[in-house]
Amino acid sequence: MLSNQQILEAAMRQSACEMNCRVEDFERKDPVMTSFSLGERARKYYKEPITCNFVSYGSNLVASVKPEYEEIVREYIHKFEFYHCFETPAMHWLEDRIRPMGQKVCFMAEYFMPDTNKLEPRSCEYEMRILHQTDFAELYRKEWSNALCADRKHLDVLGVGAYDDGVLIGLAGCSADCDSMWQIGVDVLPGYRRKGIASVLTGHLAMEILQRDKVPFYCCAWSNIRSARNAVKSGFVPAWAEMTVKPAEIVDAMNQ
Repeated sequence: MLSNQQILEAAMRQSACEMNCRVEDFERKDPVMTSFSLGERARKYYKEPITCNFVSYGSNLVASVKPEYEEIVREYIHKFEFYHCFETPAMHWLEDRIRPMGQKVCFMAEYFMPDTNKLEPRSCEYEMRILHQTDFAELYRKEWSNALCADRKHLDVLGVGAYDDGVLIGLAGCSADCDSMWQIGVDVLPGYRRKGIASVLTGHLAMEILQRDKVPFYCCAWSNIRSARNAVKSGFVPAWAEMTVKPAEIVDAMNQ
């Protein structure tokens, strides 16, 4: 099984190819700015147009930005402490300057990586089964929309299901979003929540992924406390944060 250091390095290599930077840039003390160019090996769910992307692994901030916005972003990442760049009120400073240029802050998220010292086989009171791509065909429904993605079915490669008397009541699934890293999502039916099922499924799937020499990762919004707690309970730890700027019309369309 991969070590924690190897897992972190895999995540940084992936981010580096998406941010058009070097791995060591994430560990420098000062902010780094690069010219944005989404690499061919970027995670599959990244979609252009992307005006700017900010990433921090906790030491500094790397900003990858389209040329016409470099001046504003350079001032931003040097004006505020790097972790404040991912939150208000500093974010309003950026918004005030990019909105007249037709841009808005869009996605913001925290990413988690497994801690191999905390991952361990656990069981719940329900039967668990390993599921593969051929098992997902009838599961692309609303109740499993975090575990599986109907828009990218070909990337859903592995899952762990919990069953109550033969009925699926919880599902953790992962998508092969890039060559080396698979993203985990999980759903549990409302009547079965708060029983520890989600964390058992998430942790079990993470170990299955690692056994296949891939790196599992988990993502949620800062405000999704339930999801963040599940990540920690499953054996994951916070690893990096991202914030993305996109054209205003795209952001506005999401809110229609």
